[in-house]
Amino acid sequence: MYYGFDIGGTKIAFGVYDPEKVLLWETRVATPHTDYHSLLHTIATLVHEADSRFGTPGHVGIGIPGMPEIDEGKLYAANLPAASGHPLRADLCTLLQRDVRIDNDANCFTLSEAWDDEFRSYPVVMGLILGTGVGGGIVINGRPVTGHNFITGEFGHTRLPVDALQILGRDYPLIPCGCGQTGCIENYLSGGGFARLWQHFYPDSLDAQQIIARYRAGDAQAQQHVARFVELLAVCLGNLFTTLDPHLLVIGGGLSNFTEICTLLTMRVSQYLLPLARVPRIEPARHGDAGGMRGAAFLHLVE
Repeated sequence: MYYGFDIGGTKIAFGVYDPEKVLLWETRVATPHTDYHSLLHTIATLVHEADSRFGTPGHVGIGIPGMPEIDEGKLYAANLPAASGHPLRADLCTLLQRDVRIDNDANCFTLSEAWDDEFRSYPVVMGLILGTGVGGGIVINGRPVTGHNFITGEFGHTRLPVDALQILGRDYPLIPCGCGQTGCIENYLSGGGFARLWQHFYPDSLDAQQIIARYRAGDAQAQQHVARFVELLAVCLGNLFTTLDPHLLVIGGGLSNFTEICTLLTMRVSQYLLPLARVPRIEPARHGDAGGMRGAAFLHLVE
């Protein structure tokens, strides 16, 4: 059995999958905020309950919103204060008496999609999460790429390309980012960025869902807005596609529910690629909110 944990700032999602990648059982509990030993106990309790329920020790994989191992094997995750600064993987390996694998939750999302039956044949899969922020991951031949600092796939903290200023207009503000830089694409391509772009050009303040509803109703301003946003997304992805050359792009996060983006992006991104480059297949995520949990379980499918 394969056990997947998606540990977020407020909740822990836990799922058990069989060797055919079928979900057999899942549950959710609150994430302990301040007590490290309480967090270890919560994880161990769920593991032992699953072992008892299915009659065999399962393989444990964990997705976290941060860097799984930095100095001396310690985890860094600002949204998980109970675990940040502790050697979570090593302590769980000892506590559970088995190999525990941990990766960034965006990598787990991408791994989940790359191991989908429909997508399994694609050698290079790029995951892009357009939600509260912008993140993602890269999976090559079924293996997530973590990189030297566990930041592979932090696409949101690349900067706007020069073509973006032609799309947005030279007067569009370069927004300071929480990472300390200015002009990170996260502030323009996230759900909040989608709404911020609207507010810059139009007088009324709408959120993403309201704008999308107007677009689907045929509103001219919303149509213009979506075209501008997709063009901005296309120019930003042009650089990433040229660097990574994926066979498949899977889009997750809240804006993935606006599935029209995939079709529009497929039509627009080619002009920002090399002349002979082919546009990768672009699809919305197949597994939604379960992707992080599912991908964490599949960390043990990677040899």
